[in-house]
Parts: sequence; structure tokens; C-alpha cells
Amino acid sequence: MRKKKNNRLIVDRQYDLLTTVARAPSLYLALGVPDTVMGRFEALALVLILYFRRTRQSQQGGQEVAQEIVDAFFQDVDHSIRELGIGDQGVPKRMKKFAAMFYGRLESYAAALDARDRDRLAEALRRNIYPEAGDKAPDLEGLAAWMFTTDDDLTTRPEEEVISGRLAIKAPEEILR
Repeated sequence: MRKKKNNRLIVDRQYDLLTTVARAPSLYLALGVPDTVMGRFEALALVLILYFRRTRQSQQGGQEVAQEIVDAFFQDVDHSIRELGIGDQGVPKRMKKFAAMFYGRLESYAAALDARDRDRLAEALRRNIYPEAGDKAPDLEGLAAWMFTTDDDLTTRPEEEVISGRLAIKAPEEILR
């Protein structure tokens, strides 16, 4: 029981750090993420994707925390769906849709980051963040640059930060000056 409670404190601390970065005004004002319900989902998804890329190389303790972060994220999504007035019967269908969206983004962003292909990442971001805009979607090169810089930074961070729930991701204004 004590370990579970200790994990809860670690998960809460880490999730708070991640959501704080996802709320950074520079993501919306400078890097083109729309300040909408879906834009906030997109911002949190990309912060979580960067976090999960770091934790995939972690020890078991770090991977356990990462799994609990996934659970916390989807609990938040469930709560948000319900706050928007979706009834109990409609929630599972929407949760499946959001899970598919999240894991699809994880796959496409990770592939671009692994290939070190900034243009491919910027295009995936445009396609996901502005699905209806087509050619009128804004350029998301700055967002892609922030993701690459952050991904590189996270690979250098000590394991202790991961397992203690203290892995801080720098907000765009801290990196892209």
C-alpha cells in the first residue's frame, strides 16, 4: 500500500510538470497550436509523447510511472468528455477515438523524430493539429524545432529525474529564443 501511495505522489508531481508545459502560452501564441479544446489535447499529447520517448529507455520504475501517467491522461480525457456534456453511453466511443488519435500521433511523431526528419514532423503536426485546413494550415516548423530540441534534451536527463517524477520539460520560450 505504501509503494502505491508513493507512486501516486510521483505520478501526480510528474503529470503536473507535463500539463504545465502543455499550457505554456508560447505553444499557442508563438508556435501555432490553437487555443481550443482540441488544441489543448494536441499540446498535451505532444508533451506526453516526448515524455514517453524518454521513459521507453528507463528502468522498470520509470516505465511504471510512465504507465500511470498514461492512465492519468486518459482519466483526464474521460473527465473532459463528461464535462462537455457527453452522456455515459457516448463516452466509451469517444474514448476509443481519442486513444486512436493519441497512439496514431505517437507513431507518426516518433517515426519523424527517429528519422531526424523535421519536415516530416512539421507535416504530421499540421495534418493532426489542423485536419480541416489543408494548404491553409499555418507553418509548424517552430513547433517541430521545439520538439526536436526537447527530444534531444530529454535523452541526456538522468534516470533519477524519471523515477522521482521530476523530469521537467522546458517550455518553448526557454528553448527557442
